[in-house]
Amino acid sequence: MDLKTKDIQLQYEGFLNTPQLWENNEVFELQQFELPKLKTPIFEGVLQKNQRLGKRVESFLSHLLKQDVTVKILVENKQIQNKKITVGELDFLIETYKNPIHLEVIYKFYLYDASVGETELEHWIGPNRRDSLVSKLNKLQDKQLPLLYNSFTKPLLTKLNLKPKTVQQQVLFKAQLFIPYQAKNIELKPLNKNCEKGFYIHFNELQQFNKCKFHIPSKINWLQEIQIQTKWQTFEQFAQTIEVFLNQKSAPLCWLKHPNGETEKFFVVWW
Repeated sequence: MDLKTKDIQLQYEGFLNTPQLWENNEVFELQQFELPKLKTPIFEGVLQKNQRLGKRVESFLSHLLKQDVTVKILVENKQIQNKKITVGELDFLIETYKNPIHLEVIYKFYLYDASVGETELEHWIGPNRRDSLVSKLNKLQDKQLPLLYNSFTKPLLTKLNLKPKTVQQQVLFKAQLFIPYQAKNIELKPLNKNCEKGFYIHFNELQQFNKCKFHIPSKINWLQEIQIQTKWQTFEQFAQTIEVFLNQKSAPLCWLKHPNGETEKFFVVWW
């Protein structure tokens, strides 16, 4: 297995192993899709070149669904258009046990910042503060899921012999959550505590890890679990590399290896 193929397989396994952000419909009454269980999670699908992380996750899900004999993919990544203007995109229309489902797929990384918002859900933001959990939930409720009922979607549904009212709407919302370093008593409910994957820290606090080794995976490899057999940097090398990211107001996901061999995921933030 060459390095690229190995990376893709590790990304696929990371996607599969990432928990869903909540159970059932506990958040915004958005029903989570129940993924099929596979005995041998081998990725044998085809990926487009230079896919961004979100699209790669959709490709992974597509491959997973095709392994399940109870699932039939009707359409995937279907753009809905008004003449030449794109109105939106349906991630998946599938059929399981003869039941049609409109499925939207999300994979996110969120950091807990108590200074943002007032409710527990509002405290979760993107690593660069450009997005948030609540804004994504609102987009799902207000734009992505209602696309099924849009008049420009009707020709597609008619072709598939479907009526909008008979189609269930579900989401596959997976995420990795990160809390402030050494923070205590952070309430994750109604979110899944198993989604907590590490911590985040400011550059000025890094000195306490000067005996550790570090690795900065490419963004597409944020999906992976920490790989011990990788190119680790010393603290001095890492500090120089990380400054370049922070000067560009980019907060990267990093891997940390302690002198005793224990590993952790964390973000270094610029804000």
